[in-house]
Parts: sequence; structure tokens; C-alpha cells
Amino acid sequence: MGQTGRTRFGEAPRSGRGRATARPRLPGGRAARPGPPGPALSATARKLGPMWKKSELREAPEPLEGPVVGTITGGTIIWFVLFLAQLPFYGWFADHDRTWWVWTCLAGGGLGLLGIWYVRKRDAAIKRAAAARDAERAPADAA
Repeated sequence: MGQTGRTRFGEAPRSGRGRATARPRLPGGRAARPGPPGPALSATARKLGPMWKKSELREAPEPLEGPVVGTITGGTIIWFVLFLAQLPFYGWFADHDRTWWVWTCLAGGGLGLLGIWYVRKRDAAIKRAAAARDAERAPADAA
């Protein structure tokens, strides 16, 4: 703020003692407007602010179940293939300061192995829970 009393864009006006007296800031630098609290909004609606229409707020759909193990396995294979394809060109990557490309592919493959282990355990647990639920229903249906 200069002698003219103007502030630079995004700066809060200052009081005589040099402390900022502006309203709290929202993400993106906009000043929060005081007012009555509205309905509880989702994190996305709060983030988007006034451009979010309340009519667009609706229930989340059910999650899709698909071939999760196959999808994660396919992605892991792709990461490892990319890693192996880049190894012969490691010198070029080093000359151009791009070795992180190679190591990113290796990290993707390693995390993919962890993902395969996780989704296989998850899939097995879901099947065990379904079998236990069916076993509980079978004696009740027979009676």
C-alpha cells in the first residue's frame, strides 16, 4: 500500500497500526462473506462455492464392481514394460535430466505389486463374507 491509499490486488487494506483488518480468505484468495450459514454442502460444493447449483447436489451412485484384480495387474504390467523399455535409453535420460521418468515407472510397478496383493486380499474377504451370509440364510430358509 502506498501513499495513495490503494492496495495491490489481493492485499487486504491495513489499519493505522499496520495490522490487516480484512475478512478471512477462502481458497483461491476470495474474501469470505459474512451471512447466515446455509445447508450442509459436500466438500466439492464448498470448494466450488457460488458457482455450484444446489439442484445438482444428489446422492452418490453405488460403486461399480468389476475385474479389479485384472485391472490392477494390467496396469502393473504396463508400468514394468515402460520401465524395461526406458532402460536402454538411461544415458539419454541422464543427459537431459529426465531420469525420474525411469524411476517413476519402477515405482509404479512396485506400487502395482502392492495393489495386486491388496485387491486379491479384498476380493477374497468379500467372497468369504458372501459365503458366510449365504450359509446363515440357508438354515433359515430350510426351516
